[in-house]
Amino acid sequence: QVQLVESGGGLVQAGGSLRLSCAASGRTFSSWDMAWFRQAPGKERESVAAINWSGGSADYADSVKGRFTISRDNAKNTVYLQMNSLKPEDTAVYYCNVRTRPHWTWGQGTQVTVSS
Repeated sequence: QVQLVESGGGLVQAGGSLRLSCAASGRTFSSWDMAWFRQAPGKERESVAAINWSGGSADYADSVKGRFTISRDNAKNTVYLQMNSLKPEDTAVYYCNVRTRPHWTWGQGTQVTVSS
C-alpha cells in the first residue's frame, strides 16, 4: 500500500515563499512521473506542476509558471514544490500523486493559506 505524506504548508503573506515536501513509501517511487495538485474550497482538484521520473523535465500550470518549481529526490522518495511570490489565489490544500490516472491513494494534503 502506497502512502503519500505531504508537509510544509502554512500561513504566509502575499509575496512570501513556502517549500512543500511529499514523502512516498510502499512503492518504487523513481519509476513514476509525479505531480503536485491543489484544491481550493468549492473548486475541483487541479494539477499545478508535474515532473518526469528522472527529474529531467517539468511542466507547470499557467497560473504558477515562473513562481513555482517542482523537484524530486528519488533516493529519498520525496518530491518538492518550491513556491515563491505567493498570491491569495494560491490558497488551497496541496497534494502530491502520480501524474496520471489511476492515482495512488491520496494523502491528507497540506494547507497553504496566503493572506493579502
